[in-house]
Amino acid sequence: MSSADLAKLVFLSAIWGGSFIFLRIAVPETGPLLTAALRTGLAGLALMAFALMTGVQMNWRSNAKPFAIVGLFAGVIPFTCFSFAALYIPAAHSAVLNATAPLFGAIFSVIWLSERLTIRKLTGLVLGVVGVGILVGVGTVAMTPSTLLAIAACLVSAASYALSSIIVQKTGRPGGIHPIAMATGSLALGGLMMVPALPFTLPPAMPSVTALACIAAMSLLSSGLAQALFIPLIVKVGPTRAMSVSFLIPLFSMLWAFIFLHESVGMSTLVGGVIVLVAMGLVLTSSRSPVHTQEA
Repeated sequence: MSSADLAKLVFLSAIWGGSFIFLRIAVPETGPLLTAALRTGLAGLALMAFALMTGVQMNWRSNAKPFAIVGLFAGVIPFTCFSFAALYIPAAHSAVLNATAPLFGAIFSVIWLSERLTIRKLTGLVLGVVGVGILVGVGTVAMTPSTLLAIAACLVSAASYALSSIIVQKTGRPGGIHPIAMATGSLALGGLMMVPALPFTLPPAMPSVTALACIAAMSLLSSGLAQALFIPLIVKVGPTRAMSVSFLIPLFSMLWAFIFLHESVGMSTLVGGVIVLVAMGLVLTSSRSPVHTQEA
């Protein structure tokens, strides 16, 4: 992986790390569905403007189906589930559960992309999950029906992200859909999918400026800009490597909480952070060679 690609992964971790904090601020005022709908729709509009200005060919007629599928699995489902989870569990815990996405991605890559799941890569993936668990202190949240449902929603989101990355990889290979077109079309159609839910999602009171600003930041940075950077990376370096970005997200969530919310940083944060960095190194330096089969 080039230094430029690695820098993009770190940058994506930074902006996605902030998104979990934004959700904790916005969702109690705007509700899960409205937050997800606004996040998806505004991001889609921003990317459509960018695609228009840069002359990206969307080819809506031929690409509508993959746009809609990726929009569902990379936008509608995870944005809604993570918004719901923000009501019941801390941002850092949602980020930890999001870090299971590379594990799902590795399994899906073996099934649909014939990628070899090497010992080095598997060790890195498991070590990454352990690291993020140490980072936030797994087991510090009371297991109530609401928190269990929130945890399940986060795991569904992680699996959904992983599945969408497989689709992006398969459709974005040489001669396939342009990565920016995929990012734009998926978010635009994802936003349209959520329109029917809008009449049932109106909050009882006008959300505060802070909550609306958080949604705008998630839409433009954590969704629009992030997808424009992330989808080309999936095509270039593969789903499992690209999704290893999830390991760094809790670290950045805690960093932003320390800087802006003045939350303390304990020894577990430092130890977990080191383990996460080692895990990313194992995943990013592992081979992408596909499994070769012999025909009888």
